[in-house]
Amino acid sequence: MAPGLYFRHPSSVEHDTGAHPENKARIPAIENELDRRGWLGWERREAPEVANAQLERIHPPEHIERIRATSAAGGGWFDADTLASAGSWTAALHAAGGACAVVDAVMGEERAPTAFAGLRPPGHHCEETRPMGFCLFNNVAVAAQHALDAYSAERVVVFDWDVHHGNGTNDIFHSRRDVLYISIHQSPLYPGSGPLRDAGSGDAEGYTVNLPVPPGAGEPIWLSLVEHVVAPIMRAYEPGLILVSAGFDAHRADPLAQCSLSTESFAKMARHVSATARRLGVPFGSVLEGGYDLDALAASVAATLEAFSEDDPQAESVERDDLTERVSAALKPYWAL
Repeated sequence: MAPGLYFRHPSSVEHDTGAHPENKARIPAIENELDRRGWLGWERREAPEVANAQLERIHPPEHIERIRATSAAGGGWFDADTLASAGSWTAALHAAGGACAVVDAVMGEERAPTAFAGLRPPGHHCEETRPMGFCLFNNVAVAAQHALDAYSAERVVVFDWDVHHGNGTNDIFHSRRDVLYISIHQSPLYPGSGPLRDAGSGDAEGYTVNLPVPPGAGEPIWLSLVEHVVAPIMRAYEPGLILVSAGFDAHRADPLAQCSLSTESFAKMARHVSATARRLGVPFGSVLEGGYDLDALAASVAATLEAFSEDDPQAESVERDDLTERVSAALKPYWAL
């Protein structure tokens, strides 16, 4: 069996955003780098379109129709950051469908070791009724709900390591206990959400975990949070599936943020995720989000997929830093850290 399944679709480059930072050049950059590395032995598959019923479990029909109609009219802007072209409807269907295909690959009869949806547009900023932040549908939310519905998973973790807070995913699952949303993100930064105190609502308080880091935060801070906060919470939650919203814009070369991760930093975080999933005996997969320096994006995706597919991932241990101590104290009412 291949070490992983990679879902792609040519429509990803038909979502034409011109000179926008989230543009069609991102996909060839990733695929050219993976081709140079022999695709790391991963098997490539065409991402299917998402079923309308799958979309409607997250987004109301009015939202879906707005995306379709705008694309059918030749495109247009939803807000100052988010636009569609004539090809965006098909691309968005395959982006959400690819995220669901990741779930099918790792949870279905095939039981693939892991899977990655290398598609665009991204999704984690999209709210239930509002396209936002380059995102038209919330791909990872649709995938998480698909896991709950199609495979009777009782609990799903979404770990979002994109440098921007995934406000859409955060809000969609804010009052639910069956999806645990964990985000490490730079603050202050777009979209301005995700403070540490935002821990969910109602009887789901504690099931949203926001871990803001300051501009300039590098590997010591990120890895300390992953090792000493994210991984222990995932283990305690005992999910049936782990999904990663894999953005690569915390890289030091990225033009839209000020964190300072290296390419290898993403591989180290991936090893923590993989090691945690293997320790729990649960499947895991990932969905492409941001990353806007093409060279850094391509190299970081490749390093992440390589780490995800290691037979015996060795998660690097680091000391707990001061931020981790403060975060652990704030989360003490919900999790033993």
